[in-house]
Amino acid sequence: MNKEYLNVILADHDEGNLILLKNILQEFKIQAKVKTFCNGKDMMDYLKKNTVISEVLFINYYLPLKSCIECLQEIKSDQKFDSMTTIVYSENLSPEEEEEIFVAGANIFMKEPDNYIDMKKKVTDIISITWQYHTSGLNKNNFIMKV
Repeated sequence: MNKEYLNVILADHDEGNLILLKNILQEFKIQAKVKTFCNGKDMMDYLKKNTVISEVLFINYYLPLKSCIECLQEIKSDQKFDSMTTIVYSENLSPEEEEEIFVAGANIFMKEPDNYIDMKKKVTDIISITWQYHTSGLNKNNFIMKV
């Protein structure tokens, strides 16, 4: 794959989280084109209508209008999204909720840190690994990770 940037979608009900994640992504050596959404319904409408499939989706577990789980299930059921890496993040989930997101189709669960430095480290690690998968043509269907 000869690509110079990643298409990234951020979905979170908290505008502060969206700004934080967008700022972190803009600091990378890897260029990212970022699209943000405040609810699951608008995000899924965009994904279904858009012909360009994003490589990365960061989605907050507590998403309004259409839940994170509903979104993941829709994404997993459509083969056009097979190349998209999905990252669910939250401050705190039970082991059962973590398992539920992986069963629904998430590739990565990120425990949301309480400070900028840790958040930047986690997002950097995730984007670096995702970039390697996308540029090397590795099969990400069996890829799951918890950070």
